[in-house]
This record gives sequence, structure tokens and C-alpha cells, in this order.
Amino acid sequence: MHFLWLFYLPSLALESHAAGEGGLEFPTFDGKDRVQEINKKNYKQELRRHEMLCVLYHETLPQDKGLQKQFHMTEMVLELAAQVLEDRDIGFGLLDSRKNAKVAKKLGLEEEGSIYIFKDERVIEFDGELSADTLVEFLLDLLEDPVELISNSREQRAFEKMDEDIRLIGYFKGEESERESAASQPFIQLHADKIKVAKHLTLKMNEIDFYEPFMEEPVTIPGKPNSEQEIVEFVSKHRRPTLRKLRSEDMFETWEDDMDGIHIVAFAEEEDPDGYEFLEILKEVARDNTNNPDLSIVWIDPDDFPLLTTYWEKTFKVDLFRPQIGVVNVTDADSVWMNIASDEALPSAEALEDWIEDVLSGKVNTEDDDDDVGYSDEDGEEEEDDDEDDVDDDDGDHD
Repeated sequence: MHFLWLFYLPSLALESHAAGEGGLEFPTFDGKDRVQEINKKNYKQELRRHEMLCVLYHETLPQDKGLQKQFHMTEMVLELAAQVLEDRDIGFGLLDSRKNAKVAKKLGLEEEGSIYIFKDERVIEFDGELSADTLVEFLLDLLEDPVELISNSREQRAFEKMDEDIRLIGYFKGEESERESAASQPFIQLHADKIKVAKHLTLKMNEIDFYEPFMEEPVTIPGKPNSEQEIVEFVSKHRRPTLRKLRSEDMFETWEDDMDGIHIVAFAEEEDPDGYEFLEILKEVARDNTNNPDLSIVWIDPDDFPLLTTYWEKTFKVDLFRPQIGVVNVTDADSVWMNIASDEALPSAEALEDWIEDVLSGKVNTEDDDDDVGYSDEDGEEEEDDDEDDVDDDDGDHD
């Protein structure tokens, strides 16, 4: 499913490595089948039975044994998730795209290999890493109330630390209006807060502020009080951040949202001092350019994707133990990377902005030969290879 160069096998806890002590025992598949085959006879019943229904929309089981094993592993992800969430009123099912094409059409399913969640007459596509722990976390988040109330300074500080997410915060007298508006945005936190907190955040009555990831200053949604449609339209229009983190729960959605077939990708380990410093430089550049609709940087922390680190290093020919930034073609994973001489000489925000401008103008692109074009970490200016500039003009003297 999705882009093959980002796909890797799901992590499954099928057997214990050692006998765990009480209080720290990872779940193992108990052999009980909980995932149902969804068809025209039972799909309406399954939708009514559960608060949420999680369905894998898949191709007909192939004859190839290797593909059959891969499908079986995917099925085991659903089985383990169903086992862990057995008491949460979440149903799990498989829907064959060929055998049950009419059912798929009625349910609005389109992409084979994707997982769809049905909740409150809405269909939500899961675009994350296909592992049991990621899927379980995603489903548990969907069960939570999309509206949280901020009532004191501690809760306010917690809200401010959620800087990796798109956030909405509003100031209202009652709870009903904001809860109704938030219902259509299950991943957006919308908070109703008290007067003291509202004053600190410079909020006015019935006003909603939109926080882009990693941005310190919000944008106020115009036209208060806002209808549900106005909120949804505003969020949809501003959903692509200037700087966004690749996360396991929505990694494919992020990767598919490319800019004309490319991504500006930055690798930095947040727990590493040099990686942290580079990330702060990226944030500074993003904040200075937040109004540029053509700029969106994907930050990847290699620590979050240990199974992909070696693959990325081989594919991109970069050392991910050091901060890196480059432009990647999403079609063939061809890439060009900024020349960062060492961890001790990270590029300044100005140098990084100059390099990004060259990317956006097409001066730096993945079609360039790496031997012909390079970038220094000091001034971001293009360095031409002049070895081939000496042309023998005397060739015309020879017959």
C-alpha cells in the first residue's frame, strides 16, 4: 500500500521473548478469531453493533505464497488490535474488493490496502504505519472527546507543549457550540477556557485561534462566531504546515501530500544535541516563512523509525547520525542534499533559507548530477565544478 519505499512490515507481539513479571506483560495473540469478513449480509449489522468499526479493504487473496504471508501478517495486526480493544466496543473486519465490490461502493471505500474506520456516520482513513501498537493508539484517540476544557495555567502549559499538532483553541460561554464544531475534526483539539487563561492567550469571546505546528503565534479564524462549515473550511485550507513531523500514525498521509512531486526533508534526532540545535534552526526558518504557501518541510526523527533508518541511509546516501536536509523526489526517491560539513558547523538560518529558496526556484533539484552541483554550509551558495569549463577552442584548426 502507498509508497513502497516507506513501507515496512508491521511489528507484532506474537510471542513473548521471556516470561514477564506481573504488571509488564505484552499481549500475545491468543488464537481467537475476532476479525469478521464484511459482506452484504452483515455490514449493516456490524455498523450498528459497534461504536466504531475498523475495516481493512483488501484485494482478493493472491495465489503467490509470499503475498499470502504478507496478508496474513496484516490480518494478525488487526487480530491483535481487536484482542487488546475487545472491551472498547470496536469491531474489526476484512472486506474483499472483488467479492464485495457493491458493499465497498456503498461504504465509499476506494483504496485497496487501506484501513477505514466508521464512527458517528463518518469514514476516517487510517494512513499510518501498519503495526498493532500504532493502530491501537490511533483508535483510542478517536474514542476520546475531541473537545478538552482548559481551566487553569497547568492545562494551558500542556496545550502549549502540543506543538507537533495542529491545534484550535476557542473561548466560549457554553460547551455545546464548540463540541458540535469539533466533531468533524477528530484530530484537532478545540479548547474552551476560563477568563484568566483567555486573557493570557489574548482570546476574545467566541473567538477561535488556529495554531500551526511549531508556531508560537496563532491565526484567528475570521468571522466570529464561526459555523462548523467555516471552521472545517479554514482548517482544510491551512492543513499543510510550514514544518511538519513525520509520525507513525499519519506518515503516509504526510508523504502523499507532496509539493509538485517533491519533499524538502530534514533528518534530525531531537534527543541529540546537534539534532536539537538543527531542529531549532528549522523552526526559526519555518516561523520566518510561515506565510509562504510553497514551503513545507518534513522533519523526520530517525529514532522514531529504527526499521527505516538503514534503508534511508542506503537510498539517500546520507549519514542519519548527523543532521541532514535535502530535496526528495517522491516518485523514485532520487534526492539532493545540502552539504553540511560537520556537526560543529551547522548552517545558519540565513544559509538554510538561501538553500531553500534555490530549491523552490528549481535551481536545486533532483535532476541535477550530484557531481555538478553542491552547496556549502557556510553561505548556501552554489558551487560550480569548473573542471569541464576549459574547452579546447583549437579543434576548428583540425580537419
